[in-house]
Amino acid sequence: MKSRAVYVVLGLFLAVAFIGLAGPAQAEMYVEGYLGASQAANMGQNFTVNESKTPPPPPQPIGAVNAPIGDFRLNYAGKTDVTVVGGVKVGTWFVKEGFAGYSGYPDWCKYFGFYTDFSYQRLFMRNQKLSGGDFFDNGTLINNVAGNIKTEGMAATWAFMFAARYGFFPDSEVPFGRLQPYVAVGPAIMFTSMKPKLQTFTVPAGTADLLMSPGTQSSTNIALAVDAGIRYMCLKNVSIDLSFKYRYAQPSFSFSGVNAVDVAPASFTLNSAYNLFSGQIGAASKPPFLFRE
Repeated sequence: MKSRAVYVVLGLFLAVAFIGLAGPAQAEMYVEGYLGASQAANMGQNFTVNESKTPPPPPQPIGAVNAPIGDFRLNYAGKTDVTVVGGVKVGTWFVKEGFAGYSGYPDWCKYFGFYTDFSYQRLFMRNQKLSGGDFFDNGTLINNVAGNIKTEGMAATWAFMFAARYGFFPDSEVPFGRLQPYVAVGPAIMFTSMKPKLQTFTVPAGTADLLMSPGTQSSTNIALAVDAGIRYMCLKNVSIDLSFKYRYAQPSFSFSGVNAVDVAPASFTLNSAYNLFSGQIGAASKPPFLFRE
């Protein structure tokens, strides 16, 4: 997904959230911006590059003459770089004062709330070693291969979080408690993109075998979102939030292009499991232009 599309999605998200949450109520509503660092767990996998081939000159392996299509069966560890993550939350706690004009919540509801969270981060995987083999489609091994793969891309996640909290150190300004640890879980939509580059060599000869830069592909998937954090109420309507996030999704990217070494059509699919971990700090407030006492 291109960055312009991400900005459009973010704009729609903010518009819907503000319209849905704005109202004449005196609820504990907030808007928060945050920034932090993210690390993805290794995304290594086995994958196959399917390529049109011409059989080698005689002597040929049994069946090779009738099997002009070959493939590279490759694998890599998929170690990722640490990147910056940023985002926006819009949420409320279900207090007795009411949300969206409703004031009938029982007292125990103050421990629960809802927020929607939009985050964006880049994803980089650099200088990963490849290993595997080059095969004809009859299973005959042509040669062992090694090389490198690197990718760049992004992950934008729109999460819908159901939260629970507890309050410590109450006072007259913040009766619930100034220190509020919380946990949250919910479904999410993850928009991702990937732009890989492959280069392989024969082993042990070291001859270039495959060179592909097939461009960028995107994927949209349902994801799992889990948060844990501690919010400190500096003022009645202003808080600092230290939080940790986990996001999980399984995007799939299909690429097609031309092997630059032998100018042969080639294609492959990457089915990665995204386990994204991040820690961030944010500042939240109840903006007077949206919510009035």
